[in-house]
Amino acid sequence: MKGILEHEVGEQVDLFLLIKSATKGMASNGKPFLTLILQDKSGDIEAKLWDISNDQVRIFQAETIVRVAGEVHNYRGRLQLKIRQIRPTSAHDGVNVADFLETAPIDKEEISSKITQYIFEMKNPNIQRITRHLMKKYLDRFLEYPAATKNHHEFVSGLGFHVVSMLDLAKAIAELYPSLDRDLLYSGIILHDLGKVIELSGPVSTTYTVEGNLLGHITIIVNEIAKAAEELGIQGEEVVVLQHVVLSHHGKLEWGSPKQPMIKEAEILHIIDNIDAKMNMLDRSLKRVKPGEFSERIFPLDNRSFYKPTFHS
Repeated sequence: MKGILEHEVGEQVDLFLLIKSATKGMASNGKPFLTLILQDKSGDIEAKLWDISNDQVRIFQAETIVRVAGEVHNYRGRLQLKIRQIRPTSAHDGVNVADFLETAPIDKEEISSKITQYIFEMKNPNIQRITRHLMKKYLDRFLEYPAATKNHHEFVSGLGFHVVSMLDLAKAIAELYPSLDRDLLYSGIILHDLGKVIELSGPVSTTYTVEGNLLGHITIIVNEIAKAAEELGIQGEEVVVLQHVVLSHHGKLEWGSPKQPMIKEAEILHIIDNIDAKMNMLDRSLKRVKPGEFSERIFPLDNRSFYKPTFHS
């Protein structure tokens, strides 16, 4: 059965979908409506429910599975689902939330074993011990969580997949530039987004927690590194340097980085993070596009549309 994003514009659909988010708004005629983001394993699509009742607001909430009939539209360059009929599912429909969640292209076991291998390769005992301690503390959540609520790697195991992709990229770059400290770079990559397991609510209908809103993942992980060093009795420059590497990974102050990179490995980590996030956004967006056509606008990439050349496979 085709996923929601595998349907063409103008096609009729009749599918079970998971409500990823439901936001109430007020139309110009003063009547309430819901903006729904509906998802299955192929990705997500926006839909509007007009002239809704309070009962409908209560029924159609995030994490609810619904049966939807309607038509795929193109609205201002983005796919949208025009709903004709919608109903919540019941037990005899035989569907569950896991059936609708997009997941990383590699499984949790592979992510875990690759990260274990990178930690094993570290030669600096202080950096290795802090990294191993924090990965052990948060491993289950790390392997389940997305890397973001939207834009990149916003799927089950997205955080682990993002980190593994960055580690493989770092290894290739370190071969070309042997002056890089691999231990610091690998540890910074493994830990840079680990605060997201506290910042975000989990892999389904992901939202920000209270700590996420008040502190953010960067502050959270800098505190966690300090706590780990204290628990392990580790002192010395490695702790502060590792904190700086994760603290500065957003690169620019206007991108939410408390500090700009002031260490070589911090600069490279920021670049690698940027490459992997952008490639993930581009690959997922262009997957929906036929050769010779443009993608919908990608907001984090300066709201640009990208063209898929006709000679692309």
